[in-house]
Amino acid sequence: MKMKTFLATKSPFLIIATLAVCIGTARADVIMDWNAKADAIAAEKKVLPVPQARTMSMLHVAMFEAVNAIDRRYTPYKLDLVADRSTSKEAAASTAAYNILLTIYPDQKAALDAALIASLSGIPDTEGKAKGIELGKIAASGVMALRRGDGSDVQETYRPYTAPGAYVPTVVPIGTTAGIMSPWVMTSVSQFRPAPPPALDSETWTRDVNEIRELGARNSTTRTAEQTAIGRVWFLVGPPSFNPIVRQVALAKHMDVVDCSRLFALTEIAANDAIVAVLDAKYHYNFWRPVTAIRNADITHNPMTPREASWLPLGETPMHPEYPCAHCIVSAAVSTVLRSIAGDEVGELTMTSPTAPGVTRKWTKLQDYSDEVANARIYAGFHYRFSTEVGKDMGRKIGDLTVGTQLRGLEARAEPKQ
Repeated sequence: MKMKTFLATKSPFLIIATLAVCIGTARADVIMDWNAKADAIAAEKKVLPVPQARTMSMLHVAMFEAVNAIDRRYTPYKLDLVADRSTSKEAAASTAAYNILLTIYPDQKAALDAALIASLSGIPDTEGKAKGIELGKIAASGVMALRRGDGSDVQETYRPYTAPGAYVPTVVPIGTTAGIMSPWVMTSVSQFRPAPPPALDSETWTRDVNEIRELGARNSTTRTAEQTAIGRVWFLVGPPSFNPIVRQVALAKHMDVVDCSRLFALTEIAANDAIVAVLDAKYHYNFWRPVTAIRNADITHNPMTPREASWLPLGETPMHPEYPCAHCIVSAAVSTVLRSIAGDEVGELTMTSPTAPGVTRKWTKLQDYSDEVANARIYAGFHYRFSTEVGKDMGRKIGDLTVGTQLRGLEARAEPKQ
């Protein structure tokens, strides 16, 4: 479904005057400001990664559609909006972001109102500003219409595996229905579903379960202090675990508001589809976590993987099946998008995390960031190495598909209709 809307300015003289103002004030900061605001709200409300990824993708597609409508630099996602060049990109982006977040978080109206006022206050009160506000509302409404009925509100009906009368842990896993959500880019949720995990008598299984038994144990004597710190840093999951990196890349490349909006839109829809794909695979295979496998190793009848009755991982095991690694697929999808647009080397990138106070991680290559996330899940005792490799491969494919098919540059800019 494509929606086409035309926003025209009444006076040709006002076009020239307002255009000069908008060019001077259209800052890429507005995209990053609303990204950080959305992260902060989700952190305060303790929003889980699946709904947060959906919100972030809607937020950034709406901002992209709004600002791209003004100079038509890239193909739209699905909203074929057209606005004249005098329209304020900053007003359009801010209003689009505000309306998406207000729809998702109506209880945050006061804070969102204040953020919108602050964002719009620096823009001169011209017709360009008014048209930007109108355009932002249209973009947000269009994106919300696109995602209506996307499966995000399907009732959870997870049924625990058990026998009559037998106790099982009573916490329902998370993300049980996420694998049926409509993707942004993939043709189906199972497009990149991987082959099954290795057999429990295979060389791969034996190697990787024994590795994590040693390296991922809570009281491991083989894991180094740095590896422990890395494992703890990446207890942080969801968009807050990669959005700071995207912001640093945008700043390093001195992106303008349109290019910045595109970078974030591509990153967020790739991350959203990565989460959908990995949860489809997780609940399809329902493979056991290390804490379960190691405590029940005797039932595999593999003499090379002995049972360890009291084994615990470094952190609290995430509440969903093991295979493949979700953090790995997301970080690989994100880094693939970023590398495709900005290159692998973008200067020094840093990351801190509330899950590891006082620790700062640094890289000069995006590939190193993605590889560290994968290793972190082994150090944490959450994922086998084969699962991290499969997750990274899925993420790279989703990232490549996203950049290769979405928001592509136009060979010649179409002049907007006046």
